[in-house]
Amino acid sequence: MPVLPGIIRVMEKAARKAGGRLRRDFGEVEHLQVSRKGPADFVSKADTRAERALWDELKHARPDWGFVLEESGEIEGDPDKPRFIIDPLDGTSNFLHAIPHFAISIAVQEPKLGGGGWGEVTSGIVYNPITDETFWAEKSNGAWLHDGRLRVSNRKRLDEALIATGIPFAGAGDPAEWSAIYNRLAPEIAGIRRFGAASLDLAWLAAGRFDAFWETGLKPWDTAAGCLLVREAGGFVSDYRGRSLPICDQEVLAGNDTLHSKVHKLVVDARRKLASSAG
Repeated sequence: MPVLPGIIRVMEKAARKAGGRLRRDFGEVEHLQVSRKGPADFVSKADTRAERALWDELKHARPDWGFVLEESGEIEGDPDKPRFIIDPLDGTSNFLHAIPHFAISIAVQEPKLGGGGWGEVTSGIVYNPITDETFWAEKSNGAWLHDGRLRVSNRKRLDEALIATGIPFAGAGDPAEWSAIYNRLAPEIAGIRRFGAASLDLAWLAAGRFDAFWETGLKPWDTAAGCLLVREAGGFVSDYRGRSLPICDQEVLAGNDTLHSKVHKLVVDARRKLASSAG
């Protein structure tokens, strides 16, 4: 059994506090009239309440640290100290439609040595309040589900791979590019899933439930903890050009070493053909 690092204990305590609020609110949203005003407004308030609970708990534990919050934006702390990157409710549309698949994501990002911006993500958790699963990772200390070590899958063949993605919606993302990638991948692989919560997609990839993942147009709070989970579980995360950034969000491609390479080649090929046809 691993010794739970202090910062992970702090983040898990905050996530469980906020998660309890989300579970109670989720029980209420199931009974709301399905109309644009009612449920959407309710979910917005649930999101805000969860973020406030996380802020209160984490600020108390680390008063000098900064924050990047989905709802409240960036709050500066001591520039020589780390900062938290937080999504209080990843999977808002699932929550709105009473689908029990959403998560709280919290990551810790370190300042670059010598100043001048932000560097590596060193700790992260993804907590599902409905299943009570806490996926956590610490740099050089592995990825874990509670006290069980996580490893990405060892599948090597595309025709055995189950791949997760996010589909562009309501003006977000690039439907033409997504379709080109989908059409290139689909004939080669065992299946594609879209569950609507990127942080959980990456956590599930780290746990070997998915074999690869691709998506564009995400935000740092969607992927910061998930990227670390995959890497500490032995996987690879990059953008579509193959760059392994501290946080991949605008372009995310993840998998084990073999499948990452194979999917990357197909993604590059799909984008090249799309660009050629457009030109």
